[in-house]
Amino acid sequence: MIKGRVVGFELSSQQPEKAVTFYSNVFGWEMGDPRWGYWPVHLKQGADSRLSGGIDKGPHDYPHGTRIQIEVDSIEQAISLAKEHGAQVVRDKMEFDDFYLAYLVDPVGLAFGLIEQK
Repeated sequence: MIKGRVVGFELSSQQPEKAVTFYSNVFGWEMGDPRWGYWPVHLKQGADSRLSGGIDKGPHDYPHGTRIQIEVDSIEQAISLAKEHGAQVVRDKMEFDDFYLAYLVDPVGLAFGLIEQK
């Protein structure tokens, strides 16, 4: 078993600008400037909270929906164990400036991300 905790969320939409406006107006979320078609959400939570999120233009393989991101110590190990238990890899390990990210679907069809900090 791999220890993992939810550290983020993504809201995917084919109209991300409209979603940004909606969540800003309804919930008071502050949005950062878009990067790679992704608007970061600046949540006002306790100082010890590491939950982050954003709104993006959903890719072809996930055009609409919500995904959680689960932080793990080893993304390769987590992918391997998830596959052994019936998950499918949607996007294999990708490298970003400060982290690695992969997207999977569990055996019942729920999508999630795995994230490993560098």
